[in-house]
This record gives sequence, structure tokens and C-alpha cells, in this order.
Amino acid sequence: MSFDNNSEIPQMLPMLPVKDTVVFPYMIMALFVNREAPIRSVEEALEKGRLIFLATQKDITEESPTPESIYEVGTVAKIMRMRRLSDGRVKILIQGEGRAKIKSFSKTTPNFEVAIEKIEEVSSLSGP
Repeated sequence: MSFDNNSEIPQMLPMLPVKDTVVFPYMIMALFVNREAPIRSVEEALEKGRLIFLATQKDITEESPTPESIYEVGTVAKIMRMRRLSDGRVKILIQGEGRAKIKSFSKTTPNFEVAIEKIEEVSSLSGP
């Protein structure tokens, strides 16, 4: 699934605030989630089609981010795998699907859920 014109990306997605990381479309990476609210976002995403919105926190030391402390542009990602670790953390393998912008926060407790708007990718390839 990618952000082409044929794909259906829900307008509402659970959101995972990430620290000190920016995920780009098509990028595959592992993320460790150790806070209760973000773990709930991961669980909710797994129940609703595996898509989650990743947005970077402005202050990486903040343990309980607010909507104002999260960048509004982020990446819709697909959770490919999820594993619970013995120390209570969750490890997820995600693949970036496309860029999107937060239109509004529909829920901030117990976890974030956001209304998003796709950002169309502009091709930098131009024919001769």
C-alpha cells in the first residue's frame, strides 16, 4: 500500500509521537515504544488496519507531549510487525507510506487520534 491515487488512507488515525526520529515514505525501521499512551496507539492501529500516523515531538525530553508540542507534518506508516518485550516495551517494525498533515486532534486521552490530510508527493524526476 502506498500513497498513490488508488489507495485509501483513513482520514482518522491513531498517532504515535516519536522522539528524535523522522520517518520518511518508503523507509523501513524498528521503533521501541515504552510509554502507555503510545502503546495504546499501536494497539489501536493494529485493530484498525495497521496504519498509524507518526509525528515527531518538538522536545524529546517531554514524557507526556501535548498537541502543541508535536510537529503537524508527519508520516503515515504501516505496522508490519509488533513484539512485546519482557521489560514492558513494544517493538514495532514500520514502513512509511506517505506524508500527511494533522488537521485536528480528535482524541488526546488515553492516546492520540488525529484527523489527517494527505500531502501529495511532487516528483523531482522530469523527462528531457
